[in-house]
Amino acid sequence: MALPKKHKIRIAATAAVFTIAAGTIAAAVDHGSGGGNSAPVTDRPAPGKNVSDEIVRISEDPGKTVNLTFDDGPDPTWTPKVLSLLEQYGAKATFCMIGPNAEKHPDLVKKVVAAGHRLCDHSISHDTRMDKKPVAYQEKEILDAKKLIEDASGGEPVRYYRAPGGAFTPDSRRIAAENGMRPLGWNVDTKDFEHPGVDKILDTAKRELSKGPTVLMHDGGGSRAQTVEALARLLPWLKQQGYTFSFPKI
Repeated sequence: MALPKKHKIRIAATAAVFTIAAGTIAAAVDHGSGGGNSAPVTDRPAPGKNVSDEIVRISEDPGKTVNLTFDDGPDPTWTPKVLSLLEQYGAKATFCMIGPNAEKHPDLVKKVVAAGHRLCDHSISHDTRMDKKPVAYQEKEILDAKKLIEDASGGEPVRYYRAPGGAFTPDSRRIAAENGMRPLGWNVDTKDFEHPGVDKILDTAKRELSKGPTVLMHDGGGSRAQTVEALARLLPWLKQQGYTFSFPKI
């Protein structure tokens, strides 16, 4: 016996609902598959996931925090000294690495990661005039460095991009964000790259922390003896002042 037209429509609609529900369940099961083991929940962005292209300077944690960042490494002389001091005081930091330096010293990149610090892309050639160069050049500088750092680390995601000399452009920020890296600025420039003296580096850091939590220092690009000595004095002072160590917000 033929069904009335309105019953046929109702049956078709019900079947469509069941089809959609089944597809949703199948998709959920497929997303969680992986040899029977669920993927661990982490706070790191998935590779390739878009993040904000706004330059970040704030901490991901609330309260009285400081985000230590070190540029231009890794360096076989100075990076181990910085890592040793950070370990001594239970401090965490973000290391903004030059791609070829990471490629030359994968052991140091792995030590940075193993100690719980974060990785940042600081370009291939540290061109402080990148903002005057074509977009294709900027993209190559950023993405080639990212790959070298990730390869050296054994696959650890690079969470930030810091333009050499702060030479960001809307395009460089977009390229970084589209590849899972938050553009990273700073609040406190210690000027340690100018070798102004240990006392000057320390005084600048203490004075300018009122501007915000992200501190710029260097573990590469030349002698960092003053930086290491200043850091050895800065870390206990930070703890005495009630600061906790955080990372820039992703």
